[in-house]
Amino acid sequence: MNIFVANLNYRLTSDDLRELFDNYGTVDSAKIVTDRDSGRSKGFGFVEMSDDAEARQAITDLNGAEFDGRPIVVKEAEDRPKRTGGGGGFNRDRRGGGNRY
Repeated sequence: MNIFVANLNYRLTSDDLRELFDNYGTVDSAKIVTDRDSGRSKGFGFVEMSDDAEARQAITDLNGAEFDGRPIVVKEAEDRPKRTGGGGGFNRDRRGGGNRY
C-alpha cells in the first residue's frame, strides 16, 4: 500500500521517514518529495508497505501524531489523476480569439 505523509518537518530525511514506519512492519520504500530546483523538502512524502494490514495500522496510529515537533497527516495515497494535455499551445495572436494564421 502506498501511504501519503504530510506536514513533515523540512529537515527530515527519507531515512527518518523509513525509521518511523519500520515500527509497523516492512517498509519497501520511503521518500520525501523535494523541490526540483532547490533540493529542499516540500514537507510531504510517500511510504510503500507491502503488507496492507501493517500499513493500515501505521495510518491509524500515526495520523495526527506528533513527529519531530509537528502533527503529521498520514493517509492512503490516492492515485494521481491522469494528465490531459492542454495548455502550452501555440497562439501567435496574443490578443486572443481569431485565426492563428
